Amino acid sequence: MTRLIIFGAGDVTHRYILPGVAELIADGSAPDDLRVIVVGRDDTDTSQLRAELRTSLDVDTLGEEAVERFLSIVERARADASDPEAVRAVIEGDGPLVVYLALPPSVFPEAIEALTAAGVPEGCRIVVEKPFGTDSASAMELNGQLHQLIPEDAVFRVDHFLGMKTAHDLLALRFANSVVEPLWNADHIERVEIVWDETISLVGRAGYYDGTGAARDMLQNHLLQLMCLTAMEPPHSLASDDLADRKVEVLRACRPWDDDPVAWSRRARYTAGSVDGNDVPAYVDEDDVDPELDTETLAEMRFEVDTPRWRGVPFLLRSGKALADDRHEITVHFRPATPVDWCNAATSPNVLRLSVEPTRVSLGVALTTDDTVFGLRSVELVHDQGGPAQSAYVVMLRDVIGGGNVLSVRDDEAVAAWQVIEPVLAAWHAGAVPLEEYAAGSTGRA
Repeated sequence: MTRLIIFGAGDVTHRYILPGVAELIADGSAPDDLRVIVVGRDDTDTSQLRAELRTSLDVDTLGEEAVERFLSIVERARADASDPEAVRAVIEGDGPLVVYLALPPSVFPEAIEALTAAGVPEGCRIVVEKPFGTDSASAMELNGQLHQLIPEDAVFRVDHFLGMKTAHDLLALRFANSVVEPLWNADHIERVEIVWDETISLVGRAGYYDGTGAARDMLQNHLLQLMCLTAMEPPHSLASDDLADRKVEVLRACRPWDDDPVAWSRRARYTAGSVDGNDVPAYVDEDDVDPELDTETLAEMRFEVDTPRWRGVPFLLRSGKALADDRHEITVHFRPATPVDWCNAATSPNVLRLSVEPTRVSLGVALTTDDTVFGLRSVELVHDQGGPAQSAYVVMLRDVIGGGNVLSVRDDEAVAAWQVIEPVLAAWHAGAVPLEEYAAGSTGRA
């Protein structure tokens, strides 16, 4: 690919995509003739964009030479992503092309329609940020639009969580370790928790977040992807379709615990409080928030994966903002060992923790407390990667530019993910699950 055209000049582009391209240049994996064009509707020009980037990039990490080369290939263009003529003017030219739609989900249909009318060059790849649609019906409609434009293997419904090292470590841990795989089932595992708790609050993202909420922003895509990797059967290979086949099997077997989305789900939003000593206003008092939308900032759902491997094991998915602590991890709780007379009955069962950010794997085991009294204690056997992990967006962008789509979500997978949480969202929409409140800086409970 010689051209990366990013439609959308917002938070995702500036915080993740452009720094990711800069890292690709720094590590030597970007094409030598790559050009990057950021397309927005305001009057920002190329010199202004480069000045902004110069102050925001980490020169010490990237190196001055890489930063200067990156700035030299970045341009700014003005266009409305829903205007076919404006889109045509931006994408016309020679050379293979990646079109990255870093836009609000509500704009995707119009942008894809404009690209279809404008005509994209042969071999074009299109990247779509999450969430893909607002429900299963809209996801199917988007799939239909994209399939009219380009082949499925040229569509990248990206989920950057799939580029995180923890996702790769999880596959290696499960399928490359004979100590682990025989125990990875309902006979030995009591429950699984997949949690993305954040101390960060709204931080000016109301334009996207309000009306989207924690369930659509985090659970429907990121956390369900991690659940799929945790629960899937061994894939035949690491080819994209083999991985997608296994993930779709999990999604189609997934349902609310006890088939009761009311009893086993929870939604809440934060009120005024303090996080790390900083005052945080109530969500409804944040700029550009519409209180009538009842947007949740914390979502919790419990599911069962109804397969022989996992039947009877609850999978808890939770994500919340403005909480007391950051917790980004997959926690696997093993069943207690069969007790013996000399064993302390209070010994905790084994717990395996895979921390997503930072990358860290730990296993709680029982060992003796001293040489004379055979009591037991829980200790941590820790693997810490050490040093900063490569950005998930770097991994994802390398995949896109290189033509692989292992880190992409397949068309049927995107629809199936919506179908998993739709019974819960329907119960919420009907008012069957009340919108609770929790203080910013708390554990997420009233």
